[in-house]
Amino acid sequence: MSNKVVVGMSGGVDSSVAALLLKRAGHEVVGLFMKNWEDDDNEDYCSSRQDLVDAVAAADVIGIGLEVVNFSAEYKERVFSEFLSEYQAGRTPNPDVLCNSEIKFRAFLDHALALGADKIATGHYAQVREFLGRWQLLKAEDGTKDQSYFLYRLNQQQLSRTMFPLGDLYKREVRAIAEQAGLANHAKKDSTGICFIGERPFREFLARYLPRNPGELRRLDDDRVIGEHQGLMYYTIGQREGLGIGGMKDVPEAPWYVAGKDMAKNVLYVVQGHDHPALLRPQLTAQRLTWIAGELPHTHWVYAARNRYRQPDAACEIDHLDGDGCEVVFAQPQWAVTPGQSVVVYESRVCLGGGIIVG
Repeated sequence: MSNKVVVGMSGGVDSSVAALLLKRAGHEVVGLFMKNWEDDDNEDYCSSRQDLVDAVAAADVIGIGLEVVNFSAEYKERVFSEFLSEYQAGRTPNPDVLCNSEIKFRAFLDHALALGADKIATGHYAQVREFLGRWQLLKAEDGTKDQSYFLYRLNQQQLSRTMFPLGDLYKREVRAIAEQAGLANHAKKDSTGICFIGERPFREFLARYLPRNPGELRRLDDDRVIGEHQGLMYYTIGQREGLGIGGMKDVPEAPWYVAGKDMAKNVLYVVQGHDHPALLRPQLTAQRLTWIAGELPHTHWVYAARNRYRQPDAACEIDHLDGDGCEVVFAQPQWAVTPGQSVVVYESRVCLGGGIIVG
């Protein structure tokens, strides 16, 4: 059935091919470029100006119209303010999760529906299907690119209006389709960095909005001071690079990892060795739960979960489930469980939902 589909086009190859495939399938396709960041959006970094040029060029080749909309105010209010407050509290938020739930599938969806769209589409690597009267979010065919982890907050209404044209494709196929169609961005590098803000020197960027607060860096095993950290907001559990320690004469050489933070004392704790017991957790606590079907199907059921992106699924059970929180108990201890990140629960290929890790 032909639909009017508004496609979020970022200027990258994925969203361009998503629009192309929908046009080829006979849908009425309109591209929409979202500008969501205005601070320091200049030539020093990968600016949205170049992304817009790429999106316009792709829309021209595909033969569709492209609208530009500015969601900068919504982004600052709904995403960036929470991003900063989480870092200030010593947690490590996931801006892609916030972007998807608040901008791409809320502000964008509302705008598209106002334009008369039947559906919206994005270049995410994920799949959606209707099953027994409910909408399900599924992993992408390309497991190395699967982005369902970032989409776990979507609800029934959002999924019912969403299409993921790339869900059954591999990245190499997407680039090949783009090249064959004459899309100039077929070899464009995938975007990285903070969602909608892009690549920035992270510490310098964060220091513009939050005050630096250096403090003691201590070895967890004996509480010995071995250095100084630049501010707890700059570090995440399991971090190895950028600690500024090593080469101590009375300490055996081995990689150092961030193992914990004491916000009250402004102390950063580190340990040596990737498999140090302090970096392994048999369970975690999550809050601010969202379930795609409206609720978790079963408690005390064997599921799989990821507590960070690109992590293999780990067998687990959901325990002490209430309206706002739960415990996720793993069959095997998990490495570097990080407050502020999301734990996302799966049943085979189906993404059920998840929550924010608090401990």
